[in-house]
Amino acid sequence: MANGIMYEFEKKYWAQNKEIFGIDEAGRGPLCGPLVVCGVSLPKEYINDEINDSKKLSAKKRKELFKEIILNAHSYKITIVQPAEIDRLNIYRATKFAMQEMADDFNGVILTDCMPLDNCEHESLVKGDSRSISIAAASIMAKVIRDHIMIGYDVLYPQYGFARHKGYATKQHVQNIYKYGVLPIYRRSFQPIKTICHKEMLNSLDI
Repeated sequence: MANGIMYEFEKKYWAQNKEIFGIDEAGRGPLCGPLVVCGVSLPKEYINDEINDSKKLSAKKRKELFKEIILNAHSYKITIVQPAEIDRLNIYRATKFAMQEMADDFNGVILTDCMPLDNCEHESLVKGDSRSISIAAASIMAKVIRDHIMIGYDVLYPQYGFARHKGYATKQHVQNIYKYGVLPIYRRSFQPIKTICHKEMLNSLDI
């Protein structure tokens, strides 16, 4: 098996006849757009050695595997957390809250990528998307969905380049924010958006 390490935790719980739900996210770091949290429960003994950490896969391969995961999963869940909610809670709490809600609805073992959860049978794995096929499947789903959203924003606001940088703080992206302004999809608690908005407020007050 080419990626045997990806099945270590699944094999442990499958042997106990327990269902597994892998949870991961995409979009904790960008300056704009939503956080996407996904959870996936794969069938017992499911094998697909192409499924791995989404960051290690090409966009084309992620899309192919997204379809495979949807077709083969016992169940899956998708939560979209909007920028206003991220600003209200902070990104860590917003991520944990979305993952906890998914875990609370699942009767089995929860595997997450380095996110501790409460009141459930659970393992929080360092680099979990490279160690668990369930978490990796969730990471692929989350990445594909979020990229699709950001490409949609690129159509609406082509001058910002969202299709290229997906909202991350590249040099060109930050320059475009200063040039064209802060859109409603930006996270106002993130720098440099917070500083830009503060300056705009002061300028509007003529202070």
